[in-house]
Amino acid sequence: MKTAPVIAVLALGAAAATAQAEVSSTITLASDYDFRGITQTARDPALQASLDWSSESGFYLGAWASNVDFGDGTESEFELDLIGGLAGNFTDDFGYDIGLARYNYFDDGDDIDYTEYYLGLSYKAVSVKYWYATDFVNSGDGANYLEANVELPLPNDFTLGLHVGRSSGAYWGDDQYTDYSIGIGKTVGNFDLGLKWVDGSDFKPGVDIGDANSTENKVVFTIATTLPWGN
Repeated sequence: MKTAPVIAVLALGAAAATAQAEVSSTITLASDYDFRGITQTARDPALQASLDWSSESGFYLGAWASNVDFGDGTESEFELDLIGGLAGNFTDDFGYDIGLARYNYFDDGDDIDYTEYYLGLSYKAVSVKYWYATDFVNSGDGANYLEANVELPLPNDFTLGLHVGRSSGAYWGDDQYTDYSIGIGKTVGNFDLGLKWVDGSDFKPGVDIGDANSTENKVVFTIATTLPWGN
């Protein structure tokens, strides 16, 4: 079993081409920082913030930060991710997103920073995205992640989100696993509220590591606001 932490990817959604370049910032409070079915904060709350820029041509840049707690073996307390890419549409219903993300961790004696590349396609409410790291968490091994997501409208302006993802590749070896989530969301004034059930129990740690990297049957609540208000 690989004991290096599973590191979180940006929660930044790539902006589609707009009438002009835009800058925004999102602040999020989450009951748990979950990534691909595995907690990044030992099931403790997380305070997260992003700064995003998108151009009319579809190019975008972003920075995202969060507190982290990977349990024994690392000392990281802060994560700063940088992202850049290009997003757009082939047709009104068919879109694409291609880019890379760089993950940086601080207050850790071990260097676990790494880069991940991604390619996504979307059709109406359905999207699929493939992520690949040549040197996952600076381990020397590659890792793959393939995910599918569906977002559907519900009555009273609620939204239903469905997700499934598969982690595989040399880094994971025989420990490759699948994660799932089902969630609902609603915008109330300037705030986005979310509640989701997450399960990655197909992931079986080789040692007892307690809440650090816990995967099974989690419920995560988030509240977020994007600035400037009124956009």
